[in-house]
Amino acid sequence: MKKTLKILAVAGVVLFTSCNNKKDASETIEVNQATLAKHIERLASDDFLGRKPFTEGEVKTISYLKDEFEKLGLVPGNGNSFFQNVPMVEITGTPSENMTIAGKKGRINLKALKDFVATTNKVETDVNLKNSELVFAGYGIVAPEYGWNDYEGIDWKGKTAVVLINDPGFKSGDSTLFKGNEMTYYGRWTYKYEEAARQGAAGLIIIHDTEPASYGWNVVESGWSGARLIVESDAPQLNVESWMSGESAEKMFAISTLKGKEYKSLSRNKDFKPVPLGLNVSVAIKNTLKKDVSKNVVAMIPGTDRKDEFIIYSGHWDHFGVGKAIDGDSIYNGAVDNASGTAGLLAIAEAFKKRKAPKRSIVFMAVTGEEQGLLGSAYYAAYPIFNPKKTVANINIDALDSPGMMKDLTITGYGQSEMDEYAAAAALKQNRYIIPDPVAEKGYFFRSDHFNFAKIGIPALYASGSYEGFDKSIEEIKAYNAFYEKNKYHQPSDAYNAETTELSGVRLDLQLFYNVGAKLANEDYFPKWYEGSEFKAARDK
Repeated sequence: MKKTLKILAVAGVVLFTSCNNKKDASETIEVNQATLAKHIERLASDDFLGRKPFTEGEVKTISYLKDEFEKLGLVPGNGNSFFQNVPMVEITGTPSENMTIAGKKGRINLKALKDFVATTNKVETDVNLKNSELVFAGYGIVAPEYGWNDYEGIDWKGKTAVVLINDPGFKSGDSTLFKGNEMTYYGRWTYKYEEAARQGAAGLIIIHDTEPASYGWNVVESGWSGARLIVESDAPQLNVESWMSGESAEKMFAISTLKGKEYKSLSRNKDFKPVPLGLNVSVAIKNTLKKDVSKNVVAMIPGTDRKDEFIIYSGHWDHFGVGKAIDGDSIYNGAVDNASGTAGLLAIAEAFKKRKAPKRSIVFMAVTGEEQGLLGSAYYAAYPIFNPKKTVANINIDALDSPGMMKDLTITGYGQSEMDEYAAAAALKQNRYIIPDPVAEKGYFFRSDHFNFAKIGIPALYASGSYEGFDKSIEEIKAYNAFYEKNKYHQPSDAYNAETTELSGVRLDLQLFYNVGAKLANEDYFPKWYEGSEFKAARDK
């Protein structure tokens, strides 16, 4: 396996050299680990109240970032301002205690949070599903390029769709079914709600399953309860967006027209048609609404002779704020997710300020609302400050964590663009190899802010060392990552401890990101999307 992975890295460097043989930029500047530690500790402290938008935590966070960028000598990135306003609506929804599902074969009452969560993007004080007919819609996908339509043949007005998470390729054993085990955007929960609304449905219930979702019910419970943020849109909206636990789904199917677990096998068939379940669902949500403006923080190092061309480093500053207490702790500090990336922006900016001004402009963008659905970067993509055609690349930094320095650089979305080759060249100089994401079925490419830059045609790099350490085996790293996902991801326990947190591997990744940006900033080449990438068309327009 290692031999194959190293060949991958060498092949990438060969391709990189063939497409661009410009003289490499100086890489003698070091990203400072003490700087990184200082900013993570501060941003993840209780003083910042979990950095949730629309709270005192946001005020403290964006003020801190502005002040620190100013201290480094960076200039405002949005005209005369370090901020880009992102108008949002905060919806604090309280669902009814029960979601009732009833039919000829029986009735079940699901309990809020324990069995289901229910939210809405409708900016209304009261929304509900009242005796809405339940229809099983497979994976809830309409994908003409795959000849797939899970909604065909039904008038969806007033009905509620029930769908599976992920897409048909997951664990199918068929690499030609969608992208096989690699999740497509059709597998993401965000897409499923959007598509159900486009079909005219009143509601959508996603059935939770830990493996294809890539997180447990505890993550759904914490992430889909309490106040949530949206950017208002003219797009169609569901009355209710919901998840139900896998156990609750089994109870529902037991009183439905479907037998046993046949719904799972049916859903992988291209000829699948929606199945009325012989059941109705009722649930209500009372909302408290607050309209306000959150902010992206945008700082810049102006370029010299190519200052109208931009490299954008991005990382989200937000987390979940103060929420449900777990083991007596209610502050979701988000040390890894994403004080690490936000602090990384500051550490890389500091490194750039130690060298001669770059030819191209370097932008550092700490975006809001990632945890609520990539809202800050989505707003930027809709209203970009810098011309996307003149934006050379995006380097996104999110949730860096490792128990030490890593041999690998795992690239999420590997095979999309020539940014892979820049990363391969930088990794080789650190005696590291590159690999594609080994858990592509988890859909990480669609779960961080680089995705919104890619959607408007900007080649993006999203990577980290997460597979094999110099001093830790593949098995040890796998266990380390699994412990984080189970016990810390989106939990109050994602906190910073100066005595136990190891940052050498994080610093090594940041050094690589700096080196890639330094090379891009001092040449005239624009990395390209590969043929076959779904993002190439946006760049070519």
